[in-house]
Amino acid sequence: MKERIRKYILTNQILCQKGLVLVGVSGGADSVALLLILKELGYQIQALHCNFRLRGEESDRDERFVFNLCEKNNIPLLTKHFDTKDYAVKNNISIEMAARELRYNWFYEVLTEKNAQCIAVAHHKNDQAETILLNLIRGTGIRGLAGMHPLRNKIARPLLCITRQDVLSYLNLIGQEYVTDSTNLERDATRNKIRLDILPRLTAINPNIINTLSDTCSIMMTSIPLYEQAVQEELKQVKVNDAELNIRPLLESKNSAVIIYEWLKDKGFTYSQNAEIAESLGSTSGKIWESKTHRLLKDRNRLILQENDKEALMPQIIQEEVDHISETGPNIAYFDKEKIISPITYRRAREGDWFIPFGMKGKKLISDYLTDVKATRFEKESQVLALCGEDIIWVVGHRSDNRYKVDKNTRRIIMLKIKNV
Repeated sequence: MKERIRKYILTNQILCQKGLVLVGVSGGADSVALLLILKELGYQIQALHCNFRLRGEESDRDERFVFNLCEKNNIPLLTKHFDTKDYAVKNNISIEMAARELRYNWFYEVLTEKNAQCIAVAHHKNDQAETILLNLIRGTGIRGLAGMHPLRNKIARPLLCITRQDVLSYLNLIGQEYVTDSTNLERDATRNKIRLDILPRLTAINPNIINTLSDTCSIMMTSIPLYEQAVQEELKQVKVNDAELNIRPLLESKNSAVIIYEWLKDKGFTYSQNAEIAESLGSTSGKIWESKTHRLLKDRNRLILQENDKEALMPQIIQEEVDHISETGPNIAYFDKEKIISPITYRRAREGDWFIPFGMKGKKLISDYLTDVKATRFEKESQVLALCGEDIIWVVGHRSDNRYKVDKNTRRIIMLKIKNV
């Protein structure tokens, strides 16, 4: 078994022979086996133990066990105590999630302090099988089917090539004791239900289910680079920028649903929303989908993405007095200074706002004007106006008001220009 692990480490380039390896050790069978095997394989190791203070005397028992184990084997140990319940309440998360965050936050702190190469944890094939089933239950794409990686973000998993039974057989062979976390036998957590109820039933159907699911993860993991390469090639054909996709080429693609899913995968949209977006590509403009972090707008021939909490910045506008009109364009406007009887102010457009567009005599609602110039709904929401008193004198970046224009009687001119444009 040790030879299998050694080859797995080398093949997947998980650990280097030089450099400190931090090992998360709870005192359970898996982490005890990992610690002793890495020591026997000649790696420079240091144990890390977390006391989450969730199980009273049992938590303290685990800490004493790990201390004695490390002392007996001459392995340096760092221990950290956490007020896990308090952390969970303050952050409005489950106890399970709180323990995970506290553990890994501390692990990474020590990793930096010690300049270690990685943090080794004791996940094995059974954990991999549980992970893939958990991902399937929650809903997943191809990456979820790949399960846990041998090495990712400095977290190493050297035991993914062996089963829980291999671990127990090894410990029995060397006569090594371990402790058992009583909460692992409770069915409150979904992962425990999978371990205690679902996997035994699947094993009755396929006695080799643990290896089957683990092998599936390996196959999916090796497929991901090819999949991602194909997705990137497709995205190149439809992408305007990180926040926009062209709809026309999406409509022509047979893979539009996959492209949209990959584009939005980290933006909090649900599978049903992704499916609805893909089905709506040929429908009427103006529909918006929202996740907790983003909004997506279907605007004519584009899909436009915007962060929920990222309000468009007010543009920086330069105000100068000039003696003649030197340049023109939507980002610059000129006004008769004598008509500007109040300080120029700026605000966002509101419902009912109107102005008299340059060259016209009649009023026009700002909303109608923006529709005419094909502004998106997001652009309408963030549109900035320049005002003199209550009068709108410039739809910034677009058109000025005819009442304040420069004419043959103008003696002095005020120029407004968007900075850096």
